[in-house]
Amino acid sequence: MPKTLPLMVQGTSSDAGKSAIATALCRIFAQDGYKTAPFKSQNMALNSYVTLDGKEIGRAQGVQAEAAGILATTDMNPILIKPTRDSESQIVVNGEPYGNMKAFAYRTEFYHEGLRVIEEAYQRLASTYERVVIEGAGSPAEINLNDRELVNMRVARLTNAPVILVADIERGGVFASLVGTLQLLEPEDRDRVIGVIINRFRGDLTLLQPGLDWFEEYTGKPILGVVPFIPDLWIDAEDSLILHRYQGQRETPREIDIAVLRYPRISNFTDVDPFFVEPDCRMRFVTRLEELGEPDLIVLPGSKNTLEDLQFLRETGLAAAVKELHHKGKTYIVGLCGGYQMLGESIHDPAGVESPLKELDGLGLIPMITTMEQKKTTVLSRGEAVFGKEKLIVEGYEIHMGQSAYSSNDFPFIQMEGRTEGYCQEERQLIGTYFHGLFHNDHFRTLLLNTIREKKGLPPITDRPSFVALREQGYDLLADTVRRHVKLDTIEAYMKAFQEKEVQV
Repeated sequence: MPKTLPLMVQGTSSDAGKSAIATALCRIFAQDGYKTAPFKSQNMALNSYVTLDGKEIGRAQGVQAEAAGILATTDMNPILIKPTRDSESQIVVNGEPYGNMKAFAYRTEFYHEGLRVIEEAYQRLASTYERVVIEGAGSPAEINLNDRELVNMRVARLTNAPVILVADIERGGVFASLVGTLQLLEPEDRDRVIGVIINRFRGDLTLLQPGLDWFEEYTGKPILGVVPFIPDLWIDAEDSLILHRYQGQRETPREIDIAVLRYPRISNFTDVDPFFVEPDCRMRFVTRLEELGEPDLIVLPGSKNTLEDLQFLRETGLAAAVKELHHKGKTYIVGLCGGYQMLGESIHDPAGVESPLKELDGLGLIPMITTMEQKKTTVLSRGEAVFGKEKLIVEGYEIHMGQSAYSSNDFPFIQMEGRTEGYCQEERQLIGTYFHGLFHNDHFRTLLLNTIREKKGLPPITDRPSFVALREQGYDLLADTVRRHVKLDTIEAYMKAFQEKEVQV
């Protein structure tokens, strides 16, 4: 029997809960003493993760590696697709930019190269790990794409992995989506599905039971589990499709109002997740001028197409409103990565790295000019910042194409080895930095929020939650929930049985 036992998690749709179930399984197998790795052959996401060697993968596989207690590598996500414009994306192969491609060209010209990259990456994992938890993408029933797909049943056949099909009951029509997906699969792929998991269930399970019984009788596939909805699960997401769930705080009255500008190509939006656990923060995403108001803090997050997202801010009037609030001293403003670039004087893209737009004036709040370059910076970063009259260590990661140059910078934010990074002028209530993950630094986040509270005449809060600890607790909560509600013994038996069969590619 091969050393590795693979297991694949596919879904009836995007955001069905594949990543969460795969994360839980990574944690469970690791807890049970198996050396476990995640794998997603091809990932389309704008929320990425930087490995220890400065390479870039999808954030979900970075999170799953953390859950498994290992360091993430590019083998866990050998192909990352980062949309830059409609029908065009940057292709990242083995953690490094391969080039920008149109969707049709990717399918027709890159397919065989992609298949080779995927197979080699998986084989390296299989030679090292005892369990590999494989995540699919979208749905395996995309019949218009299945002849050249690189992420669902082709990968299941390549690795000879049994497949669990996951459906989100919150969407409605859960049995229709499960039955329809199974019926659209080729017979040999349908046989590879060992059962289904219904995800995010709320309510009385006895009311669902007749449907479960009918499904098993109609399809011949077992219900492997019904996983309940888990509130306040602080595990990083990667797909912007989940941003609709972030609207829950929109009408919640809190002492600090935070507005995050949601432009069309927003990336690494989980940078702002720590604010959700703060007892005094109301956090909301803003796409229209009338939604902005006069918040205490505005965050300009990262972007995969900085110039066109800056153009969006101009066209919507949000750029002018941010500048006006800044000049009035009404609001603290923080720009991260692409948002940091937007706060400068101008952005130039002479080679069309991200956009046909060659240059745009920025918001002009920071004396800085950014030029897009072909070479991408991807690095884990650490340095010493001075904020609120305190020196503190901050950690994060950088992912950006542009290089920024200052006409003058008397207010550097972070002192790193051999260089300074970012801009911080507390009197102007303005911060810009390439550091993703800035707000995940609990000490800095506490100082920033208490600075805002002081400005509003409110007492400080010193016992704020540790977001890092909450995320680690989230892995255990997710694993414990899946253990209680999923037939893991049945899954384990199928994993062993499948490796006794001949691999079919």
